[in-house]
Formats: sequence, structure tokens, C-alpha cells
Amino acid sequence: MSTPAPKKKVDKPFLLIVILIVIAGVLIFTSASLGLLARTEELFKSVMFNQIGLGLVGGLIAMLVIASINVKHFKRAAFPFFIFSIILLLLVFVPHIGFAHGGAKRWIHVGSLFSMQPSEIYKIAFVLFFALWLSKLKDRIKTFRYGTTAFCGFTAISALLILSQPDTATFGVVTFAGLGMYLVAGARWRDIIIFIGAGIIGLALLAFTRPYVMQRIETFLNPAHDATGSGYQIQQSMIAIGSGQVFGKGFGQSVQKFNFLPEPIGDSIYAVASEEFGLVGATIIIILYVVLALRGFKIASRVPDMFGRLVVVGIVILIASGSFINIASMLGLMPISGIPLMFISHGGTALFISLAGVGIILSISKHQTTT
Repeated sequence: MSTPAPKKKVDKPFLLIVILIVIAGVLIFTSASLGLLARTEELFKSVMFNQIGLGLVGGLIAMLVIASINVKHFKRAAFPFFIFSIILLLLVFVPHIGFAHGGAKRWIHVGSLFSMQPSEIYKIAFVLFFALWLSKLKDRIKTFRYGTTAFCGFTAISALLILSQPDTATFGVVTFAGLGMYLVAGARWRDIIIFIGAGIIGLALLAFTRPYVMQRIETFLNPAHDATGSGYQIQQSMIAIGSGQVFGKGFGQSVQKFNFLPEPIGDSIYAVASEEFGLVGATIIIILYVVLALRGFKIASRVPDMFGRLVVVGIVILIASGSFINIASMLGLMPISGIPLMFISHGGTALFISLAGVGIILSISKHQTTT
């Protein structure tokens, strides 16, 4: 009598890393939100409900549900989900549905209760559909007609939809994920180098045609030039990070989050964490994201199916690259991007979708990985 095959389980190390980052995120976000509480209790309640109630709780439920779904259903849903995400992105330009904040149209109203950022949904939809497309090309991926044209086509769609908002940083993250997937699928290094060169030229064109991009680059090169204007955020961020010293001021003791740091619960939340937990805490955060990326790529290396492997690679790059861009911009190593720190920064949609993406990785690790 044959013994039944052992029941496969999700990748526990990857899940543990995500849980640790989420727990740290709840603590950091709660502390950073005290600045809002000092201004208005109503706004504080609204933000906490969006982040904890919708983003965290809803995201964890979605993660658990998605982790139990067989990968074949992701393949079936990839194309309709991609079309759905495009429709949502187009809605940001519809009056009374889409709305602007800070000069950008990136959000839509969902009823009268809350708003959402469709580009977060598009990122996952892009990864799923691009993975499906690449997995069907097989050896033709190395040809200009199928491989190069496909990557250019998907990049053009992303540029048309996302740069129109405008949201240069999100477009960069999506393109970076697509490039990583394209490479893993078997693209030639020559093509990758050409695309990187084209990306640098494209960034230069954006800088000369969009003043806000050029301003961010100029501020990055000389942050002290306009310390009370365009350079204000990076100046205050560096003050917060520096004042944290080695061990930090302690949980809840950040001073910069009160009327100094712009977006203390958003872009600048890493600076708040650095001020309260010091060099030690700030370094641990970076290590957690590095370990998450390495474990994610380890899962991908054990997936025999090309679709599943590419999905894991794409989602891991989305999470890791976005997080590292946020941290680098707060440390003055890159221009300010507006990209949230995944699992930590304010953004119920981003948190929900990130956890849903983790659920997809866990599902693939359960159903497709080999030992």
C-alpha cells in the first residue's frame, strides 16, 4: 500500500519575513501617525481605518485566500485582470470619479467611503499578464519579432497609462520588474543593455519635458540650494535620520514628524523610523527587505513552470525595488520619488495589493516549487 504524498505547504521563511516587516510597519506607522493626531483626531481615525482596517486586515485576508488558490487560476485570470486594471487606470481621468492630489491624477473614489490608487492594481496585473505572455513565447523570446517587440509593447502601454497621471516613479518600478522578468525568460543580454540605454535616454527626455522631474534631479544634485522649497523634504529627512544616531530616540519620540517632515506617514516614514530606532533599527529594516528579496528569488529558482517563476520574480522586484527606491531617496542617494515603503508607508491600496502579491508567491511556493 503506497503512502500518500506529503501535503505541500507555503514557504514559511518567506511568510515569516513578511510578517516581521508588517509588524514593524504597524508600529512605525502608528508612531508616525501621532503627528496627525496632534492636528486633528478625525483625520487620524480616517487614516488608521484606511491603513489598518482596509489595507492590513483586508490584505491579510486576501493573502490567505489567494495562497490557497491553485496557480492555474492565475493563468486564466491574467488577461481579464489586466484589462480590468487598464479600465481602472483610465477612470482616474473621468470627472467626479478620478481626483487629483499634489498635481497628479492617480486616485479614484470608491463609493463615498474610501479612495484607491489603480496603478497599484495595474502593477500586479502587469506582472501576471506579462508572465503569461513570456511563458508562451518559449525560445522565440530571443527574436526581435516576438521578444523585443513584446517588451516594447508592454512598456509602451505602461508609459501611456502611468506617465499620463503623471507617475514617473511607478512607471520606473513596473518597467524594472518587466525587464527582470524578460531577462529570466531568456532574453539576450544585448537587448537588455539596449533597453537600459534607451531608458536612460527616456529619463533625460522626461527631465527636459517635465519640469517636476528636472526639479527633483536638481534637488538631488544640490539639496541645499533651496532648503525651504524643493530641498525641504530631503533636508528634514536627513535631520531626522541624523538625530536618531545609533540607537534612536525611542518609540514614539520622533520630533520631525510634528510639523517638520512632509508626508511623515508616507514618503518620509523611513526617516521617522530612523529617528526613533537609530542606525540599528534603520539597518534592520534594510536587511529585512534584502532577505525578503533573496528568499523570493530562491522560491523562483525552485519553480519548474516558467509562468510561476516569472510571476514570483516580477512581484519580488516590485516590492523590493519600490522599497529600496524609497529608502535611497530618504538617504539622499536618489531623487525623491514618491514611492511608498512597502508594508509600512501610508496607502491602503498599496498595502492590500502588496499582501495580495505575497499571497500569489505563497501559492506558487505551495503548488509549484520543487525540493
